[in-house]
Amino acid sequence: MTSKQTPDGERIAKVIARAGLASRREAEAWIAAGRVAVNGDKISSPALNVTGNDRIAVDGKPLPRAERTRLFLYHKPRGLVTTTADPQGRPTIFSGLPKELPRLVSIGRLDLNTEGLLLLTNDGGLARALELPATAWLRRYRVRAHGKVTQAQLDELRDGVTVDGINYGPIDATLNREQASNVWITFAIREGKNREVRNVLRHLRLHVARLIRVSFGPFQLGEIEDGKIEEVPTRVLRDQLGEKLARLAGADFSAPLNEQDSRHSQERPLPIPPPRAGEGRVGGSRRATASDGPPSFEGRLRRPPQDDGKRDDRKEIKSKKRAAPSAEQRKFHRPKRGEGARPSSGDRDRAPTRRAAPATLPRKRGRDKPRDR
Repeated sequence: MTSKQTPDGERIAKVIARAGLASRREAEAWIAAGRVAVNGDKISSPALNVTGNDRIAVDGKPLPRAERTRLFLYHKPRGLVTTTADPQGRPTIFSGLPKELPRLVSIGRLDLNTEGLLLLTNDGGLARALELPATAWLRRYRVRAHGKVTQAQLDELRDGVTVDGINYGPIDATLNREQASNVWITFAIREGKNREVRNVLRHLRLHVARLIRVSFGPFQLGEIEDGKIEEVPTRVLRDQLGEKLARLAGADFSAPLNEQDSRHSQERPLPIPPPRAGEGRVGGSRRATASDGPPSFEGRLRRPPQDDGKRDDRKEIKSKKRAAPSAEQRKFHRPKRGEGARPSSGDRDRAPTRRAAPATLPRKRGRDKPRDR
């Protein structure tokens, strides 16, 4: 067999993971249990490279072909664990996903009480590449915390900070506003260490009450609702990764999709990302409708100001009301008073009676003169 660095061969566990059957660690456990066979022979060690010419079977069934590399944006709600199976029996992020989606893995993690944007992919190589510290994609959070802090204290985090013996890299923090005993802060980091935001703010004597991740690299949370998921188009994903990062991840953008996944992605329209950011929800108030169709995903990467179109709709409605009736409508149109129409008997009965003013009546002399008292 070829070495690990040979481009025409990949580790057997990686190939199984790319096929969407299991993670690499689970695939290695399957191999140790004797459930995997290559070219008709069972293997017991994952230290084996295979090529496209090798026949791989798991539990006697041929290994399905790996599908195209895909990326999904998921709005994680609070109270869900970022794992496939929780030993404590808590609900996980994968339990509520649509059944027609392929097997997905998370790119990084969010804590139990952290909400916001979580990237999911069907490609373990892409997940590993984006999690590497060398990739250094910016993660941006919005934080509501109890306590008081100044912008000068937050500026000191730009050089990094050490908390409980752990060194954290440069942090860009901005104090947005203060509300009574609470503060809203925008927190931008690149390392993404475990509980980094909470630990650093605890170092500043702040207690985090709400933590929302609003962006990961070039991808924005936008208007995705809690628990909802949407897919990044392949062309946008390829452009944002770039050639170097795509090669590092071993991404495959030319492989076909499963028939069920392809039909699902065509039937479900994606919401248009709005331009503004709110306090609890990121994005404006405009909702996408079925008539909008699949929007261009570049709007989530660069979000220009958008008009909701309500004023134009109102103008259009008013213009329709003022429009002159067509020839067909005038055929059955009853002319209004003053256009040659004769009043009906009902109109004459309902019409109020008016007292005719006398034409010329002689004025009595002396009535307008003031009386003598």
